[in-house]
Formats: sequence, structure tokens, C-alpha cells
Amino acid sequence: MAEHRKARVAVLAGGDSDERVISLKSGAAVHKALSARGFSALSLDPSIVDLAGVDWCHFDVAFIALHGRFGEDGQVQQLLSNVGIPYTGSDARVSRLAFSKSASKERFLKSGVPTPRYLLVHDDRDTQHIQRVVEQIGFPLVVKPDCQGSSLGISIVRSYKEVLAALNLCFQYDRVAVVEEAVLGTEWTVGFLDDLALPAIRIETEREFFDWHAKYDDDQTQYLFESDFPSSVVSSIEATAHRACRALGTRGLARVDLRLDQARRPWVLEINTVPGFTNHSLVPKAAAKMGIEFGELCEHAIFAALPNRILPPHILPKTAIRRGSVRE
Repeated sequence: MAEHRKARVAVLAGGDSDERVISLKSGAAVHKALSARGFSALSLDPSIVDLAGVDWCHFDVAFIALHGRFGEDGQVQQLLSNVGIPYTGSDARVSRLAFSKSASKERFLKSGVPTPRYLLVHDDRDTQHIQRVVEQIGFPLVVKPDCQGSSLGISIVRSYKEVLAALNLCFQYDRVAVVEEAVLGTEWTVGFLDDLALPAIRIETEREFFDWHAKYDDDQTQYLFESDFPSSVVSSIEATAHRACRALGTRGLARVDLRLDQARRPWVLEINTVPGFTNHSLVPKAAAKMGIEFGELCEHAIFAALPNRILPPHILPKTAIRRGSVRE
């Protein structure tokens, strides 16, 4: 990695999405880690700096720590591609696909990746249409924005009297709601960096589900690596997550969120192509469990973004799990 130690990195964080606060925390942590490892890093906030007007000849690579719109939806990726700057994470096409829960679910279904049944409701649909959708999905169900992150606007609905309130909350974040069959069981996540699968994490929270507060505010949320689940079950979760990444064609860092039902079958909920880098974030926790400390993980992401990238062997522990390329 010595030849890239002095790489000039633009750390993109902030923006004006609903996840701005988390993005700023992620960006600050990444900037600090890269600077400590010898990179020349400069933070750029798209809500303050017009990225289209930046003189990109001063940078070698961009580290995307933008969450939500203009971060995970392919817009900033397309901008960077247009100016010829390598960047961390998936390309514009894959980012757009992953950011839309319905579009990614259609790809999962086409590829045979298990994902909960769903239907869409637009904010202009009448109550009769909504009732038909609810009847087809059945209770309990989940209402979530089609394009949003950090569990914003999500509700678990168990009766008709809760449906309209859940949709109204959802429509604060997106004009399209995904009405999805609820998978009642344990919550899991699996992080990836290209073909490196990080240890699966089981998430336990006293809240109804792993919502915004459980993710970022609640210190009682537990992230478990060792559990009483058989290794065969954990392997099936990891394998299903890997299939989901292959279905979309993710690159670099990604995180797959899943639910395990009562029969211990995994169901993919979504893929995050710009996972968080806060002290509550899951990919850094999983990497640390594998022996990859935070700064090494950031360096690894930079390495994966550069042309002719070769994963630096000195930061891959001997226990690293190789499952083949997740790119199509």
C-alpha cells in the first residue's frame, strides 16, 4: 500500500438528506482515520460545496460517506464518474438499484434470492386500493419508504387502524411506500468488501425493531457474534447475503440486512451500498471482530476503489472468508 500512502482523498460527507447528521459523523471518523494512516484527506460537504465545481485534479480518489439521497442513490457516483475520479463503493447503476427497495427486491426475486412479498402504494392512491394491498399482504406487515435509509419512516403494522398512520409517516420521506410481509424473527446483517465476507451480526434491541433510535441512540442495543444458532444457520445467512450482493453487482463496501424467520430461513430486506462509519455502525464492528481495525478498513475501501485494485494482503487475517467476486 506504500504507493498509495500519499493519495489525496476527498471525503464526501454531510449533504442535505435526512441522514445528514449520521453522514457527518461517518465522514469525521473516516477523515481522522485516513489522515492518521498517511493520506492527504479533505472533507467536502455537498450542501456547502458544489461538487460539480470542484477542481478534481487536486484529488486521486473520493471516499463516499454520504448517506441517503445524493449519496446512496447513484447521483454522486454518476457525477464522480463523469469527472473521472475513482470512488469507494458501488457504481451509479448499482447504487440506484440498491437505493430503491422495490427495484432491488425485483432483482432479488429474479435471481432467486429470498425476500419478503411486497406491493407498492403511491401517495395519491385511494383507500380502496390501500385496502386491497393490505388484504393481499396480510398482517403483520411492514410499511417503509421505497427510497430511504436508516429505518426512517418505517412501521410494523398489525391492524387496519394502524395502516393510514403508517402510510402518512412513510410519505413524509417518499411518495412511494413498500408494503411488505413482516418476517417475525431475529435480525441479522452481513458486511462485505468485494469478496471478503465479514462475520454475520445478530442484532437485539428492546425496541419493536432496529429503528433509528436503536441504531444510533440506544446503548442497550446488542450486536452479537457468538450465539446459540448452529453454524449451518449462520452459514446460510452469509450465503444468502452473498447471493444478494451478486444479484445487484455491488462493489467495495456493502451491508446486507436480513431477517431469520421462525423456521430459521433467511430473508433479505435490503442492501446498503454506503454503510455507516459511526461508533454504532455495523460494518466496522464486524471488521474489528475479524481483526481489521477501523483505519485499515478505510484504507481497504480506498484500495478497492483504485484502478487495478488488489486487496492488500497485510490487512486480511488468515481467517478471512473468501466467497468469490460479488460483482456480476
